[in-house]
Amino acid sequence: MSIVAEPDLLILGSGSTAFAAALHAADLGKTALLTEERTIGGTCANRGCLPSKNLIEAARLVYEAAHPRYPGLTPLHMPANWAELLQQKDALVQTYRWERYERLLREIPGLALVAGRAQLRSPHEVVVTGPDGTRHLRGQQLLIATGSRPIIPALPGLEQVPFLTSDLLSSADDPWRTSLRQQPRSLLILGGGAIALELGQLFARLGTRVTLLIRGSQLLPGVEPELAQTLAELLQAEGLRLLTGVQVQAVAPGSSGVAVTLLQAGRTETLEAEQLLVATGRRPNTDGLGLERAGVALEADGAVRVDRTLRTSVAHIWAAGDVIGTAWGNQFATPVGAADGKLAAHNALSGEPPRAVDHRVIPRCIFTDPPLAMVGLTDAQAQAEGLACACRVLPLSLVPRAGAIHRRQGLVKMVIERSSRRVLGVSLLGESAGEVIHEAAMALRFGARLEDFTELVHVYPTMAEALKLVALSFSRDVRLLSCCAS
Repeated sequence: MSIVAEPDLLILGSGSTAFAAALHAADLGKTALLTEERTIGGTCANRGCLPSKNLIEAARLVYEAAHPRYPGLTPLHMPANWAELLQQKDALVQTYRWERYERLLREIPGLALVAGRAQLRSPHEVVVTGPDGTRHLRGQQLLIATGSRPIIPALPGLEQVPFLTSDLLSSADDPWRTSLRQQPRSLLILGGGAIALELGQLFARLGTRVTLLIRGSQLLPGVEPELAQTLAELLQAEGLRLLTGVQVQAVAPGSSGVAVTLLQAGRTETLEAEQLLVATGRRPNTDGLGLERAGVALEADGAVRVDRTLRTSVAHIWAAGDVIGTAWGNQFATPVGAADGKLAAHNALSGEPPRAVDHRVIPRCIFTDPPLAMVGLTDAQAQAEGLACACRVLPLSLVPRAGAIHRRQGLVKMVIERSSRRVLGVSLLGESAGEVIHEAAMALRFGARLEDFTELVHVYPTMAEALKLVALSFSRDVRLLSCCAS
């Protein structure tokens, strides 16, 4: 791996967004140099998607052994060794990091990385301070892809107690490690979003007493309320305690670890647990980058301001991924950042007219069990855009596959435009939702109408039939259908 003195593309960051940009630069015959303050691979590979989904699946196996869905299967207690689970998770992360990141630097010409904290000193100059000293770099085009970090709310006393963030699953070789060395017997979680729910169910299934303190009136703001409520009921049935409408007033050391004083429905209460997890969202990583010295404008929340081509206020500096916040419908998600990183690199290096970013059709999934997936607009979002819409909600108990495998829990909801019958959005809570949602996403991408779902022949029995059935429910009672009937 050789360091190019002045690469075609100088990238701040080394996560999925940064590497997608670097790889596309290589495809264009250009050179790319990445910088990284923490561990190569960014949040997804090291602290987020990969390790969390690995442990979530392990917890699912433990739970299903103890709660078999089929009559005739005997419940089994499967002891979980937390230390060994962390060891296998770390091994997986290290293998993945080598295969998908480190090896690429060795095998793809024109790619290199400098370790250390990067700061802009001028519109073209970056200084990296790291373990090997200080390096002065210069790039013809620059890409800011430094991702995001957990939001730490300003709560009285929080600085006086040890607490966890969504980075708790950092691997053992991460110098910024904040992970758990022992599984807590009890856990308080501040937040009711995707990370809070995924990690909450993970720990609960492994035996931790989990309480979620949720500021709003429902889980997952912005998700279809019928599905959010059903998921809340399912999680409560598993033993998770969900407190909504909570105002956290103070945090302090407690007899068992940490104590949180809260106000709910006019009543003050103090809850204690061994550990506290703060999962109240994420914010762009722009602090200390020296962007002001380069003239790069920021939004009020710290996100880098970009136009639709992902160009910043400086013509040769681009930004993509979590660092641009919610600009142009962006979402804090690995595949979105990767797609935008490639687009930014193309616009910066190809010599072609810049292409605009497109965030209209982005499938999303929350990896609870059952998972909750969605694409397009919700009912409320469609109405807010002034669209005359109609919607239907179908229980998954009417889907033959769900009954066959004793996984009837969940709902599917479809939103259509009344006049054109164009499908605007689909949300699905249930078995294999994260896989099924891609059929809906492809349909939305090509402007599918209701009939495109009802007339498509589906494999029987599959969970994807839920999409056909909910589409049929706009015109008939789907309870009165034979197998495979349309």
